[in-house]
Amino acid sequence: MAKIRLIASGNRGLWTAAILAGGTLFSCLAFAEQQFPDVVSVEVHARGDNQFDFDVTVSSPYDTPQRYADAFHVMGPDGKIFGERKLLHDHAGEQPFTRDLYGVEIPPGIKKVTVQARDKKYGYGGKTADANLPDR
Repeated sequence: MAKIRLIASGNRGLWTAAILAGGTLFSCLAFAEQQFPDVVSVEVHARGDNQFDFDVTVSSPYDTPQRYADAFHVMGPDGKIFGERKLLHDHAGEQPFTRDLYGVEIPPGIKKVTVQARDKKYGYGGKTADANLPDR
């Protein structure tokens, strides 16, 4: 009788399973639906008194006209939202993509913010990116 051992590992939307049967290794891939876009990078520029401009790069490889990354927001350490950029169409042919958000007012004393993206179907989630505010 052959021994069968299942080895599985997962990484955001991609699951790999390997089955060892009778000394032969079989492997298969199964794709799970990615629920959230990821923020890949953030650039911040000081605009003036307590105002900042953001260039945000988002990855949402599942984008289609029916479901896509439809927004991102900038939030403080306590979760307060300082600004949001709504995205009105998919970016299926442009992955990852960068969009801006200008003139975000952030109160003095806050030195770091977090940027998070939103999926049209599932809401906010996925990988976030922290950004230090210049001159603070």
